[in-house]
Amino acid sequence: MSDIALRVRRHRGLGFGLVAWLAGIVFFLPIAWMALTSFHSEADAAANPPSFGASLTLDGYREFFGSGGGASPWPALINSTVASLVSTLCVLLLALPAAYALSIRRVRKWTDVLFFFLSTKMLPVVAGLLPIYLFAKNTGMLDNIWLLVVLYTSMNLPIAVWMMQSFLAEVPVAVIEAAQIDGARLPTILARVVAPIALPGIAATALICFIFSWNELLFARVLTGVVAETAPVFLTGFITSQGLFLAKVCAASLVISLPVLAAGFAAQDKLVQGLSLGAVK
Repeated sequence: MSDIALRVRRHRGLGFGLVAWLAGIVFFLPIAWMALTSFHSEADAAANPPSFGASLTLDGYREFFGSGGGASPWPALINSTVASLVSTLCVLLLALPAAYALSIRRVRKWTDVLFFFLSTKMLPVVAGLLPIYLFAKNTGMLDNIWLLVVLYTSMNLPIAVWMMQSFLAEVPVAVIEAAQIDGARLPTILARVVAPIALPGIAATALICFIFSWNELLFARVLTGVVAETAPVFLTGFITSQGLFLAKVCAASLVISLPVLAAGFAAQDKLVQGLSLGAVK
């Protein structure tokens, strides 16, 4: 390869890297602004134009955690944690054998099955809100965290099956056949053979399902009240008729976003491996 071609490739890579950095900064700026505003007083947070050199304070976080006599956020955070973790676990337990049947030991008309899973995501969520509300009311399940667990599991299961089907398609069939020759049954094959090989894909699927469950607001807002209130619903309580308290809202938004950011940071290597699995042959 000539020096000119190498120079062109080097300049092109530098340009792509610069664009990637600029895009990252653009996406990071709102989060950085939210974090900075959360450490300002309400007067400084509402100043126009913004005061960059304003003094920093923890009053927004103190009020969020109830030191000013407000409601405690811990029940809502615990409810979101329970609903997100339990529903994600249920999704993985159901999606793994389903994806196995659609990718490795394919059932008849498996493409039609995949399309059916995808078609369930085409229905607008709000269209099913009233029937689900009436069902929950008649069965006494309103303001119940386990109703949210069932709903989040059913909502995330189609996308999880789609993702894991593509991940499990990369598992070598010879390894599974060797395990079957050794006398391993299906549960053992799924737990000790398929799951370790497809671990990056499973981690990526779990992270996405966790994020979807943690951020869900519509069903949680309509179907819960006090007992099963989730963190996003608790966050909307800071927007009142008395006004919008920016510092407090930014502090609450940052705290509620931390579990998702922490999970994404902890599983970033598995997420990249999982989302790129099978992209390069």
